[in-house]
Amino acid sequence: MTILIDADGCPVVDLTLQIAKQFCVPVIILCDTSHQIEREGAQTLVFDKGADSVDFALVNRVKPGDIVVTQDYGLASMCLAKCARVLNQNGLEYTADNIDSLMLRRYENKKLLRAGKYPKGSAKRTKEQDEAFVATLTDILASI
Repeated sequence: MTILIDADGCPVVDLTLQIAKQFCVPVIILCDTSHQIEREGAQTLVFDKGADSVDFALVNRVKPGDIVVTQDYGLASMCLAKCARVLNQNGLEYTADNIDSLMLRRYENKKLLRAGKYPKGSAKRTKEQDEAFVATLTDILASI
């Protein structure tokens, strides 16, 4: 088992590494050339900037039983299809039960953007979000 992090814009890289170290689980950080993220205790793979280049590289590497950290619903859906466990930076685990509604929400937001309407952006990251992420990742690793 490996933890793969879609690290472009990911606020929980350090938290993931701390938890992975406790469970002796290897971590791979995937990012593009504009977000090179190097951390001790993780392998970093850097890809050319381009639409979804990191996403496709991650999907090509993920194996059944791996854990993926991403906030991208499309990437989450592809990783679920490869039998990985997938969670976002706020501790939400993507599942077959919730991915369709999340993909629909993404589609609706893109329609609004095309129409010139802008959905409300994300609020500032909270301590509670970090705690929820830590709890979810810890629970997943402890259950394996």
